Amino acid sequence: MTDIGRFNTLTIKSYNGLQLYLDDGSEGEILLTDKQAPKDAKAGDSLLVFIYTGSKGELLATRKKPLVQMEGIAWLKVVSIGAAGAFLDWGLGKDLLVPFSEQDYELEENRHCLVKVYLDDQNRLAATTYLNHYLTDEARYLREGDEVALIIAGKTDLGYKAVVNESFWGILYHNEVFQTLREGQKLQGYIKKIRDDSKIDLSLNKSGYTHVVPVTEQIIQRLEDNEGFLELSDKSSPEAINAAFGVSKKVFKHAIGTLYKERRISLTKTSITLNK
Repeated sequence: MTDIGRFNTLTIKSYNGLQLYLDDGSEGEILLTDKQAPKDAKAGDSLLVFIYTGSKGELLATRKKPLVQMEGIAWLKVVSIGAAGAFLDWGLGKDLLVPFSEQDYELEENRHCLVKVYLDDQNRLAATTYLNHYLTDEARYLREGDEVALIIAGKTDLGYKAVVNESFWGILYHNEVFQTLREGQKLQGYIKKIRDDSKIDLSLNKSGYTHVVPVTEQIIQRLEDNEGFLELSDKSSPEAINAAFGVSKKVFKHAIGTLYKERRISLTKTSITLNK
């Protein structure tokens, strides 16, 4: 059975040099909408294609990769507003519809929005901004320390709300973020803590010794490149530390503490010196 909104490997049913049709597996056929078919394509060949729906609900195929697939979440630009809703650019010739009934706030042309792709009751691909209907605040299979994929959803009083693995909500606290974040930004993060209520606290830095080791080597390399001296210390601001090494102050302090115990560096209140 053809999987709508995802890539499928289908057999070429017919190709007359102009139009190429694929076998949909149920005695039907799906048109390849690409302007050019693969070179030397012929009936019986297999083709990896993305399946989407046309304006009448018909199945169509393309070799192009969309910006988001079925059940995925993405930050997409509104390219137009029509009678049925807002249309988003998702990288294909046919734009993705967000029906008015699936907008929890009014979408505007040339602005971006965070949406999830779904199949409507007529088996057509569409998108919704009602992410709370699909995401949960409670972690189910995640563990503290896990590396996860994040999408920044917006800024709150506490910090930044983020989509975790396209399945959960999590929070990055203001006092633990030392870089500029923007809505729709994708980045890797870590599960810092799963609270008693199963809600997720996030971090952009991995905690623990396994993350400290590469930071210690970065510090040594930076010292060697700067004649054995760095004007940084455990008293430096979190912003200065993050600008220099891209880690939190906690990780940095752990790293220089490790180097100090190994007698590889000397410390003052304002600097680090490489021991010879």
